[in-house]
Amino acid sequence: MITRVVLALALSVPAVMTFTPPSAAPRPGGCPVAMPPRTTCGFLVVPERRDAPDRKIKVGYAVRSSTAKGRKPDPVVYMSGGPGSASIQLTGFLSAMFPDRDVVTIEQRGGPHSEPVLGCPETAAALLGQLRTPPADVGAAAVECRDRLREQGIDLRGYNTKEMVADVVALRRELGYASWNLFGVSYSTRVMLDVAAADPEGTRTVVLDSFLPERVAWYDDAERNLADTMTLLGVRDESAAMTARLNAAPARVPVADPVLGRGFTARMTGDDVATIMAEALHEADVAAVAPTLVPALAGGHDELLRPLADAVGEGLTSHAFGLYHAVQCQDEVPFNAFTAKSRLFTVNADRAVCDAWRLPKSTPVNSAPKGPVLVLGGRYDPTTPPRTSRPAAEALPAGRFAEIPGAAHAVFLTSACARRKIVEFVADPVSNTAAPCLDDADRPGDLHVTGAPYQISRSPWLAAPFGVFALAALVQLVTGALKGRSVAAFGGLAGVAFAGLVAQSVYGQAVRNETALAVGVPGVVGMYTWIAVASAVLTAAVLLRDRRWPQIAAAVISGGFLVWWFTWVL
Repeated sequence: MITRVVLALALSVPAVMTFTPPSAAPRPGGCPVAMPPRTTCGFLVVPERRDAPDRKIKVGYAVRSSTAKGRKPDPVVYMSGGPGSASIQLTGFLSAMFPDRDVVTIEQRGGPHSEPVLGCPETAAALLGQLRTPPADVGAAAVECRDRLREQGIDLRGYNTKEMVADVVALRRELGYASWNLFGVSYSTRVMLDVAAADPEGTRTVVLDSFLPERVAWYDDAERNLADTMTLLGVRDESAAMTARLNAAPARVPVADPVLGRGFTARMTGDDVATIMAEALHEADVAAVAPTLVPALAGGHDELLRPLADAVGEGLTSHAFGLYHAVQCQDEVPFNAFTAKSRLFTVNADRAVCDAWRLPKSTPVNSAPKGPVLVLGGRYDPTTPPRTSRPAAEALPAGRFAEIPGAAHAVFLTSACARRKIVEFVADPVSNTAAPCLDDADRPGDLHVTGAPYQISRSPWLAAPFGVFALAALVQLVTGALKGRSVAAFGGLAGVAFAGLVAQSVYGQAVRNETALAVGVPGVVGMYTWIAVASAVLTAAVLLRDRRWPQIAAAVISGGFLVWWFTWVL
C-alpha cells in the first residue's frame, strides 16, 4: 500500500548545528495562548506583497526549545490548514509528539495570531445566514468586508499561497536553522510542498496530512467526495433519502448565532444538511456515528439537526474568513469549472465572494520536492480523499502514502497510529518498515436515537427530573432500610441502581465518542428503563399500607419521572 523512491539521500541526513535564539521580533506580552515551558513567541516582519515591499505585516510564530538529552538539530515546523486556521495552539501537542526536537509553529499571514488579522464577520454571518429566510446575500457581505479591509490599508492580493511559502522560508533563515522538517495539514500541505521545492537545502523531510494537490479541482469534486464518503460509510441510499425528504419539507431548527450574538430559527433543506455533513465529516467521531445519524435523519428525527446547525455557527468563529477567501479566490476558485450550480451552499457562497472581490488568478507553482515526503489520508475524508491524495503522493519523486482506517480529516489529531507513523518517518525517512494502521476508530455500539442528551448539554437544568428521581430513590433506600420497610428499600435500591447504570453508560459513551451523545444514548439504557419501572411499582405498592406524605411524594416523583423519561428522553 505504501510505495517510495529514495532520491536526494543527503537531504535525509541532519546537518550539525547549534540552536540560535530567535532573532525575529519578540512578541509583546508573550504568547497569546497557553504554551509549554521553554516556548518563545514572536513576529516575523515581512512585506505584505514582495513585489511591492513598502508595506510590512507581522507573521506570528512560536518556538518550543527541546532540552532532551538526544536532541536532534533539525526541528519540526508546522502550519495549520483552513485557509485561515490558527497554528500555535498546537505547539504543546506537537511537542509531545517530538520531545527530542524543537517545534516551530508558524501562523498564516492574516491569520488569528498574525497582524493584521483578516477577520471577515460580514461573510461569516452571511454563511450562517444561508439558513435564514430569505437567505443572506453573501456577495453583498463580501463587498462590505472588502471595503472595510481596504480602508485599513490591507491589500488582499498579498494573502495567498505564494507569499506564505516565502514566509516559511524566511522564518527558517531568521531563526538560524540549517534545515528542518515541514509539517502541513489540509490547505497548508500546498504551502509546505511548495516550501520544500523553493528551499530544498533547508528541507529534510515533508509530512503532508490530508493532502490537497494543486491539480485537484476541490469545488468541482465536492459533491462526488461527499457521495463517496457516504458510500464508504454504508449510508449512501439513506443520505439520498434524507436529502429528498428535507428538500420536500424543510425543517425548522433553533440555531445559536455566535457571530451576531443571538439565535434564530433556521430553515434547513436537504441540500443544507448535505452541506453541513460535508464539513462535519471532517471529524472522525462524526464519521463513526454517521451510520446511525444519517438513517435517523432520513426517518424523520429532525431533533438531531440542532447539533449540526449549532456546529455551523461554532465553526465560523474558528477561521479568519477574510484570509480564507483571499486565498481561495486567488489559488482555488479560478481553477474550477463550476459548470453547474452546486447544491452545497458553501461552494456557491465562496464563488459569490470571489465574484465580488475579483482578485487576480495566481500562477501555479507546479514543482515537486525531490526529498522524502510522507502523505497520510483518512479513509472517510470528504475533502481530501485517498482517491485524489494517494495518486498525487505516489507521483512525487520520493513520496509514500499511508491510508488511516477509521479516520477522516487531519488524521494526526485523532489517530495514535498516524502520529506514530509521522514520528517514525521524521526520525528515519529512509526506512519503510512501519506496519499499516488498523481501524482503531471509537465507534459507538447500538444507540437509541434521541435529541435529549444534546439539549441537556446546552441547558443542564433539563436533567432536573433525573436528578430529583435519583435523590428521591436514595432517600427512600436509606429510610426504608433504617425503618425495616423492605418494599420501600427495594424500590429505592432499584431507583438508585437505574440512575447509576444510566450515568455509567452515558459517561462511558462520552469517554469513547462524545459526539455519539448528540445522536442518542447507548442502547442498553432502554433495558435499564425496566429497573426504573420496577422502582416505581414498588414505590407505589408502599402506598397500599402507608399513605403518609413521604410515600406519596416518592410515588409522585417516580411516576412523573417515568412520564418525562418515556415522552422526552426515549
